[in-house]
Formats: sequence, C-alpha cells, structure tokens
Amino acid sequence: MGVVVGFFVRKYLAEAKITSAEAAARRVLEEAKKETERIKREALVEAKDEIHAMRAEAERESREWRNEIQRMEKRLSQKEELLDSKNLALEKQEKTLESKEAELEKVKSELEEVYTEQKRMLEKLAGLSATEAKELLLKRIEEEVRHDAAKLVREIESQAREEGEKRARNIISLAIQRCASDHVAETTVSVVPLPNDEMKGRIIGREGRNIRAFENLTGINLIIDDTPEAVILSSFDPVRRETARLTLEKLISDGRIHPARIEEMYEKSKGEVETEIREVGEQAAFEIGIHNLHPGLVRVMGQLKFRSSYGQNVLKHSLEVAHLAGVMAAELNVDAKLAKRAGLLHDIGKAIDHEVEGPHAIIGADLAKRLRESTQICHAIEAHHGEVEPRTIEAVLIQAADAISASRPGARRETLESYIKRLEKLESIAESYKGVEKSYAMQAGREIRIMVKPEELNDEESAILARDIAKKIEEELEYPGQIKVTVIRENRAVEYAK
Repeated sequence: MGVVVGFFVRKYLAEAKITSAEAAARRVLEEAKKETERIKREALVEAKDEIHAMRAEAERESREWRNEIQRMEKRLSQKEELLDSKNLALEKQEKTLESKEAELEKVKSELEEVYTEQKRMLEKLAGLSATEAKELLLKRIEEEVRHDAAKLVREIESQAREEGEKRARNIISLAIQRCASDHVAETTVSVVPLPNDEMKGRIIGREGRNIRAFENLTGINLIIDDTPEAVILSSFDPVRRETARLTLEKLISDGRIHPARIEEMYEKSKGEVETEIREVGEQAAFEIGIHNLHPGLVRVMGQLKFRSSYGQNVLKHSLEVAHLAGVMAAELNVDAKLAKRAGLLHDIGKAIDHEVEGPHAIIGADLAKRLRESTQICHAIEAHHGEVEPRTIEAVLIQAADAISASRPGARRETLESYIKRLEKLESIAESYKGVEKSYAMQAGREIRIMVKPEELNDEESAILARDIAKKIEEELEYPGQIKVTVIRENRAVEYAK
C-alpha cells in the first residue's frame, strides 16, 4: 500500500511539475513573440525614418546641383555673348587695319619717291655718291664705337679695381703664379787669389804630387792656368768646393804645402764647413720660427748657403720665399706656419740634386718624406715648379712666393747683352704703333712709359693703345714677372712773355 500510495503521490507531483513547466514555457513563448513584434515595429520605424532622411538629403543635393547647373548655364551664356561682341569688335578692327594698311602702302610709295628725290638732291649738293656717303657714315660710326669701347674698357677696369679687394683672397693665389720661372743656372767654380805666381808651383809640387793629393782628397778639379795670381776650383758639389777653398786658403796662408799638410788642413776645413752648415741651418730655422726641424733637414738647409741660381743665393731665396708665403697665408687666413715651413724647405732638393737624378722639386719632396715631414709640406715642395699639379692653397702660395722672389728686379743676374736686347725690343714694340712719339723702358725693364701725340690720339684711344701694347709684349717677349705699360697723353700750351 505504501508503495502504491507513494507511486501515485509521485506521479501526481510529477504531473503538477510538468503542467507548471508547460505553463511557464507557454508564457515565455508569448513574451518572446511580444518582444519580437516590438523590435520588428521599432526596426520598421527606424528604417522609415532613415529612408525619409536619405530622401530629403537626396532632394537637397539634387536642388543644389540644379542650381549650380543653372548658374553655369548662365555664365556660359554670358561668355558666349561676350565672345560674340569681341568677334564683332575684331571684325571692325580688321577692317580698320586693312584700310590703314592700304593708306600706309600709299604713304610708303610716296615716301620712296620723296626719298629717291632727296637722295638725288643730296648727292647733287654734297658731291658724294651713295657708296661714298655710306663709307663716311660707317667711318663715323666706327669712331663712335671705338670711343664707346674705350669708355667701356675704362669702366670695366674701374669696376675690377673696386672689386679687387673683395675678390683678392680668392684670386691672389691663382693669378700670381703666372710669373713662375723655370730658369736655373748654377755656379760651379770658385776663384782663390794667390799672393804671387810662385805659389802656383808650390801648389803643383814636385812632379805634381801636391796637386794630385789635393784633387784626390777633396774630389775637385784644381785649374792652374795663365790667370795672374789666381787659381780656379771647379766642382759640381758646392760643399766640397767650399771645403777645398778653405783648405787651399789655409795652405797658402801657412806656406807649407805637402800631402800630409794638405790632409791635415782638409780635415780641419771639413769640420769647419760642417759646423757652419749646421749653424746656418739652425739660424735659418730660427729666423722663420721652426723649432722641430729634423737634423737631416737642418744640415741640408745649411748646404744651400753654398748654392746659387742666376747669382741668387738659394738659402736667402728660401728664406725670402718663406716670409712671402707667410705674409700671403696670413692675408688669406690660412696656416701661416705651414706656409713658412713649406717655403723654407721648397728648394732643399737643390742641395742634393748632383747626387740624385731628377728635378730638384721631386728630389726635395722625396727627401722631406723620408725625414717624416707632413704630406702637405711634401706636396708643396714637389708642386712648386709644376712637376705636380698643386692641390692645396699652400702649394699655390709657394709657387707664387717662389716666382716673386726669383722675378723681382735685381734678384737674378742676366747677361748685359740679353738685358739690353730685351729693353730695345720693348721700346721698339711700343714705337711700332701709330701716334707714339717716344717710349722709355724703366725700372730694369719692369715698366715702359709711352708718350703719345695728343693731336692724333684721344684719351679713350690711349687706353686702348696701352692694352694693345701689353698684349703684344706678352706675345713677343719672354720676361720674368710683369711689365707695367703706362701711356701718357698731355697737351702743353707754351707762351713767352716779352
């Protein structure tokens, strides 16, 4: 019974739960349907609103486009009307121009007739044909053009002088190197005076033993000829020649000349020369302000004291180049110490060029490189005579300073004959031009002053004459440095009071 009752109670409870669950499910379904209907209605409303808004926007844009199209059509119509009016105006102008052109043709034909008549009358009155009149006119035009050209030349030169200070730093190192000189002449002999001609025999010695010992020891040639009271020492090595000169002078002063004494005096003279070379090199470096020069370079610099080129001492020339390069470097705001160092060392190759084959610039650069000089210094040395193209401003400055030192008046010696010929040629070039009255070569051929006839040349033609003479001198003469051409034109009124 308990089981049966329990079964029925359980069945009843289960059915009750199922019934409630079904009711709940139906209730949920109804609520879901209601919610779905509500969402559907809201979506429809929103879609209708959006469609309405889009339609309104489309209508607004359509109205704007229609308005814009109407405005464009209006402007196009206005432009068409304007073009029509312009076409009408152009047609009127074209008709006017055609009528004026016809009138001009008529006037032109009348002018040609008048011109022909006037030309005939002018030829009759002037007594000149058309060709002669044309030549006269061309001559006048040529004179006017020459006058204008001379004025233009003077204006250009004036502007160049005004701008020269501004541009000097850029062009000084390039322009001044044009006066570079390649001439080198060496002194290879020394003359030793003798107290009397008897000394020649003592120098030669018995069977020539003294002179042979002297030449073998010193390595120079001792020339004894008919020159009174003098002997000649000849050698390509200036240091060796100087040592031999001192040795011979000591022997002459001592009076005892024999092989042993010659050797003794030679060793003594050799030491003196070496000491002098070192002191001279140190003094040169001190004068320029160089304190860290290699001892080998100091010795080579001292040897330059005994070298000369065209009568110009190479050591003095090197010191002068160093000072000039330093001054120009300071003006150009570059390293003045570097320029001075390069200027002092630029000719060191001349001290050993008798021992090494090749140009002295390349020899000097190789020597400086071996003695640990900087690349800039070596390049300036090798480029100062053009064997190598200069790549630095210091190298160009050394070229310029070398040319200035070698080319200044009196720096180098030239033969009297060639000097006189150069001055005569200079004056003859100037006097070959029309209107020149007299010319004078001055300042050792560095300047020529030309007196012109004032009645034949005016001021503008004088300026052109100076330019022409300068160009001809450049083409026909060879000279160091530059030559100043001065043309002088003056009118003098002379009257005597009686």
